Amino acid sequence: MAPSQAPLASLRVIEVSLLGPGAVGTHLADLGAEVIKVEPPKGDYIRQMTWPIIEDSSLLHWHIHRGKRSMTLDLRSEGGKEVFLDLVRDADAVIEAMRPGALAKRGLGFEDLLEVNPRIVFCTISGYGMTGPYAELPSHGIAYDTWAGLVKPEYDDGFPCIPEHPSTGIHAGPLFGAFGILAGVIRARETGEGSFFEIAQSDAAAYMDWYRSETWKAYERPEDEVTGNAADNYERRAPGTAGMRDGVRYQIYESADGHVLFMASEQEFWRNFCEGVDRMDLFERWPGSKFADHAKGNTELRGELAEIFRTRTTAEWVVFSGEHNTTIAPVNTPKTLADDPQFIERLGFMDHETHGADMLPHPVKFVGEEPVDPAPAPTAGQHNDEVAAEVLGYDPERIAELREAGAFGEGN
Repeated sequence: MAPSQAPLASLRVIEVSLLGPGAVGTHLADLGAEVIKVEPPKGDYIRQMTWPIIEDSSLLHWHIHRGKRSMTLDLRSEGGKEVFLDLVRDADAVIEAMRPGALAKRGLGFEDLLEVNPRIVFCTISGYGMTGPYAELPSHGIAYDTWAGLVKPEYDDGFPCIPEHPSTGIHAGPLFGAFGILAGVIRARETGEGSFFEIAQSDAAAYMDWYRSETWKAYERPEDEVTGNAADNYERRAPGTAGMRDGVRYQIYESADGHVLFMASEQEFWRNFCEGVDRMDLFERWPGSKFADHAKGNTELRGELAEIFRTRTTAEWVVFSGEHNTTIAPVNTPKTLADDPQFIERLGFMDHETHGADMLPHPVKFVGEEPVDPAPAPTAGQHNDEVAAEVLGYDPERIAELREAGAFGEGN
């Protein structure tokens, strides 16, 4: 029997965010948490940032703020601060997704919030974190990836330029933030103690690329302590994909209609492939090592494989992979991914008619349960009266009084 409520239905989070770091709350809202986004009276300018713009709001806004309720508060006013503290009294967590200390400057920092809720979990997420020489630097998402060594500059007409790359820090940082909130809330519910933690998106970018940085660090040690793999005669190859550029049995190849990734670095998968294409002569000539053998630099074998892979379509090679227990994957682009049958079966898009934009759903799936269907991202202050009445229990007279005093901001 499926549970009667969403996984995080008992979690209430107050989010004060600008731009992409608000994704901390998105991960929680996608799993059913009640996330109330407290915005400045004119709203978060994320609605005008980057592209595409869909029905007057950015895709960034539609995705980051789906499933949340919006309340505008002027935190410079006493009335606005009072409402914010009332929100915190029965909340589990507060997200400060902007420069660290922004709420403290308004008398709403962690120590202030503990006075009204000693169990509160306070998460602050920023570009470079609360400490270090870069802590006060203004920055955007790509900065965390260039800082972490994830982006290699390309050149165009003699000028360095930003290459196309998947952003890491701006996405990984909020994910770790959500993880930290859940850890803090579990402890708070067991002990009654609140906590304050911080996340730097730059730290998250570096952490997600730990394999490369840790490999280079390992290579600083003597060669009698740290070597390469036996399959490469112990050569100290560059880590990650950088050390696979000259690979042959682990490499991208052209198919009849696109590209595939061949990954037969284990001898078993290599044998199965050769049997499947009726080319055991290739295995007999180049059997390779049992594990981690990419046949680096074997240009003759690379040429043979290039000819073989051009004989079938990408889809045919994927079917072949399953039939012969070997390792072949499609090489998609962000545009073609939507047509991949695995994508269609597993993820698909939430439709724009219901959600404001066509967006990917949260990837965590609770077996036997329907996923949370998030409401569209709100307009600024869309839920002022609703939150004031339902969450805070204010009567109409109190709400009118706060509005008159400017607690929600002019015009709200």
